[in-house]
Amino acid sequence: MGEKGSDTDIAQALEIAQSASGEHELDLGSAEAETGARADAGSEPTGEREPERPAVDAATLKSRKAFARRQWRRRWLAWRYLIVGTLVIALLLGGIWAVYFSTWLQVKGTSVHGTMKMTSAKEVVEFAAAPVGEPLATADLEAVQVRVLNGLPMVRSVNVSREWPDKIRVDVTERTPVAVVSIGGRLRALDETGTVFWDYKKAPAGLPMVNTVTGTNSDALREAAAVASALPADLAKRVDHVEVTTVDSISLKMRNDKRVVWGSSAQSDTKADVLVALMKAEPDVARYDVSVPGQPVTSKSVD
Repeated sequence: MGEKGSDTDIAQALEIAQSASGEHELDLGSAEAETGARADAGSEPTGEREPERPAVDAATLKSRKAFARRQWRRRWLAWRYLIVGTLVIALLLGGIWAVYFSTWLQVKGTSVHGTMKMTSAKEVVEFAAAPVGEPLATADLEAVQVRVLNGLPMVRSVNVSREWPDKIRVDVTERTPVAVVSIGGRLRALDETGTVFWDYKKAPAGLPMVNTVTGTNSDALREAAAVASALPADLAKRVDHVEVTTVDSISLKMRNDKRVVWGSSAQSDTKADVLVALMKAEPDVARYDVSVPGQPVTSKSVD
């Protein structure tokens, strides 16, 4: 009875062990099935798949960068032209404003230049009457020139220009006296064009006088001036006066009482050269005739 009980206990123990072992195998199979189901569920598509991106090689990347640089360069060129154009317009507008409307470039005075013996810079400024306060760019330079020439007869020529930023420049050339003429009891200077322009209290040494039988008309003065201006300085000092009977009959009265028949004012330079040579060659004669310079004539008598 005791053994029977032992066999029964052993049988029950084995049965329990087998039962426990089967449940464990069942649990393992269930876990593996569940895991497989999850894996299968994860592998099945649940929606749209994300597209795979192909790999970019180095050449393509370089090409894209070059394209981007070209695009940037085009945009910069477009902006550059716009910026430059804007700056140019701004400069033009600023320049117009500065030249015509600002006080920077308005006339503020007159500068006088030139060698002046008979007039002064102050007189030139007064007669120029520069339009102070007006834009220098639009100042009437011709009007300034006319005022100086009309107001100052001793001025032969005037050059008027703009002296930036704010002055009118006046360059003056005075007339050069070549003779002295008596008009209405006044001693007047005569230049090479026959223009009377200056008063003398006393005739200066070295300038011949002009005497006209026909009166002090413009033709006579012009002919006398042409002859006097052709005389070399050392010869002019030896001439007492130029006598004009007609425009074709001009003579010189020398300070030593010798006489020179000149004729007209034509070829005066040549006649002056011939006269100088004759006076050296024949210093003792009283009369020289150079009216035809190619055939000069001398005589012992004045007449």
